[in-house]
Amino acid sequence: MMSLYRLPPLPTIREIIKLYNLRAEKQLSQNFLLDLKLTDKIVRKAGNLQNAHVCEVGPGPGGITRAILNSGAEELLVVEKDTRFLPGLKLLNEASMGKVRIVHGDILTYRMDKAFPRHLQKAWSDDPPNVHIIGNLPFNVSTPLIIKWLEEMANRTGPFVYGRTRMTLTFQHEVAEVDVGVVHFSPLIEPKIDQPFKLVEKVVRNVFQFRRKYCYKGISMLFPEEQRTKLTEQILTSADVEPTLRPSALTMKHFQGLCNAYREMCEQDPHLFSYNFREELHQKKVKRNQDTQKTPQITLS
Repeated sequence: MMSLYRLPPLPTIREIIKLYNLRAEKQLSQNFLLDLKLTDKIVRKAGNLQNAHVCEVGPGPGGITRAILNSGAEELLVVEKDTRFLPGLKLLNEASMGKVRIVHGDILTYRMDKAFPRHLQKAWSDDPPNVHIIGNLPFNVSTPLIIKWLEEMANRTGPFVYGRTRMTLTFQHEVAEVDVGVVHFSPLIEPKIDQPFKLVEKVVRNVFQFRRKYCYKGISMLFPEEQRTKLTEQILTSADVEPTLRPSALTMKHFQGLCNAYREMCEQDPHLFSYNFREELHQKKVKRNQDTQKTPQITLS
């Protein structure tokens, strides 16, 4: 059995935090993982990383970074926005004989399609490439980043130009509903809903914007007010969705039916997809304000 690479003795994460006077910034939703047993466990969820090319998102003081290096990764790219963590990461790069490539930047704008050598690319229908994304995501970036990656997954861009790149991510309890939730994503060869990402995202977003109400409430917001009642009934019937189901009770089959029905309706009315109910509300408010200003003021002498 091949023995895994081990880092030479280093200061502990707590010592690194003290050495560089680091602290988790609440306004940035940062949290530090100090338990190396926990970080090792998180990295093991990614599977076999021997000779893998890994991108770590937001490494911070480097707890997960150490576990990735000890797992035998060939190359580790870390993308860190906060300059306070760069000296500690440079220390890890030196200890690992240059295996750590540090990018000071924002993962939301970083071009991950250019991050790794092209020879790692595999066809979408093949096994996943030996490319992994691992990260401890702060709450404030979790949702936009996941939506970005899901769209890139659908379009096979970004990190998914290499094939069905796997992701192992930890989320704080606001997202994963546990203190630290570890979620492993492995892209499917065929999507569950074979529709454009923007369309699926719009339907799902509308359904869940009123998550405590019956699902018809959010679904109805897909349509202009003058057609709302008629078109909402039409899409629910076509998708075979009971209007009094809560959003959380809808199954993948329900969402598939809703997306397929909405696609047909948009093809019949090309202006429908661009409709945004919030914009309609804004226009109404503007008109009310204009009407109020036009109303003559009567003064009593």
